[in-house]
Amino acid sequence: MSEKRDYFNLHVRGLGYLDRAREIRPKRGGKPFWAVDITAIHGPADATQRTRFQCIVRGREAERVVRAAARHLEAGRKVLAGFKLGDLYAEMYRITSGERAGEQGVALKARLLTVYWVKVDGRLVYSAEDRRGKADADAA
Repeated sequence: MSEKRDYFNLHVRGLGYLDRAREIRPKRGGKPFWAVDITAIHGPADATQRTRFQCIVRGREAERVVRAAARHLEAGRKVLAGFKLGDLYAEMYRITSGERAGEQGVALKARLLTVYWVKVDGRLVYSAEDRRGKADADAA
């Protein structure tokens, strides 16, 4: 007999700057995966606020986009993206250096599920809609 289980998703959708795109190779033989930090921008345009998320990249297309963005980041370019995050949680840590050494800090962590578009130095270089349109055309 199959038991029905409800599941409630929490998604964060926004725009922000990508940073520190990198491939993680676990020390204990786990499967390598990609991670990226996103500094999300929110609030009024003349007084924006920023919130940083440490993300594990999930999904083939999101990974492909982050891999491509990593090259731009290494070259010192600004990479802005529209995104969707899931499975958001906070993790406490102890600050070990600087004037706040010994204090507690909080890191917001999530899974990067979707990248909707990417701009590099203000120029659109990727759009998921364009990609879907191309896939639809290829299928016809």
